[in-house]
Amino acid sequence: MNFIPSYIKLLQNGELKTRAEIAYANLSSCTSCPRYCKVDRINDEYGICTSGHLPIVSSYTPHFGEEPVLSGTKGAGNIFFGNCNLKCIYCQNFEISQNPKIERSHQVSHEKLADIMIELQSRECHNIGLVSPTHFSATILKSIYFASQKGLHLPIIYNTNGYDSIEMLKLYDGVVDIYLPDFKYGNSQYAKTYSLVDNYFEKTKEAIKEMYRQVGDELVYEGGVVVRGLIIRHLILPNDLSDSEKVFKFIAEELSPDVHISLMSQYYPTNKAYKDILIDRAVRNSEYEKAVRLLERYGLHNGWIQEMESAETYRPNFNENRANPFNN
Repeated sequence: MNFIPSYIKLLQNGELKTRAEIAYANLSSCTSCPRYCKVDRINDEYGICTSGHLPIVSSYTPHFGEEPVLSGTKGAGNIFFGNCNLKCIYCQNFEISQNPKIERSHQVSHEKLADIMIELQSRECHNIGLVSPTHFSATILKSIYFASQKGLHLPIIYNTNGYDSIEMLKLYDGVVDIYLPDFKYGNSQYAKTYSLVDNYFEKTKEAIKEMYRQVGDELVYEGGVVVRGLIIRHLILPNDLSDSEKVFKFIAEELSPDVHISLMSQYYPTNKAYKDILIDRAVRNSEYEKAVRLLERYGLHNGWIQEMESAETYRPNFNENRANPFNN
């Protein structure tokens, strides 16, 4: 592999260790995400994410369900972190994101998380995918530092719900080579209703601007697999509850029309979606086609569009098979 991940340079000059120490200290008055709970997670105080100072690894596996340019032929080395800083009533990973009493039993040391990264590398994964890392962003850096000392040399994907702290993202500048944020809503009131979070649109715009500042709009490939860049995911929700036009308008006008978009049609009603009639159904063809037309209207010509059938195939089961929840 000729590509050298950015964190290698930071390891060599001592900056990675310094960043890890600064990030971990944040947990004594946690501002890891824009909720700014300011609880002392080091001493087992819990905020909205109901998580302490050690990472919770609910599952890890070579994963073939990401965008083809990330999964490649050998899979993305995905690490699924338990709990979440959002509370989406339709969350497809709700078995691990909204079940804190069970997930707490999957807490691991920083050294163990580093070993997991090395194991996924030994299984020839193309990258290390940190899935739902936001609420553990202050503690994951320590594990990246340990893993890089042990020979980790894969690109790191920061696969996030988008509701991230600018201060924490700046500590990841030069550590993460691939940002893979969701941009769930163009309307913060919808985010409040369906993800129980304030100011999602405003805070996510700020976070994605920072990701864009770090890696730009160009995707760098090696061997047909992306090793650096930004891919923004947008999930189509029923009744335009994702307010897609505002999301696309922001990307085209405030970032770049060359940014790569992954338009996702895999929504299906699960978790607590049955409680709201507006979101308790599958996406219609007309809604899917409208979102595709909006991409064209705003000149967003780079990226991928899921087929409508994806809603039937993307159905993880973490309760029955932690080692392979997607039946890869």
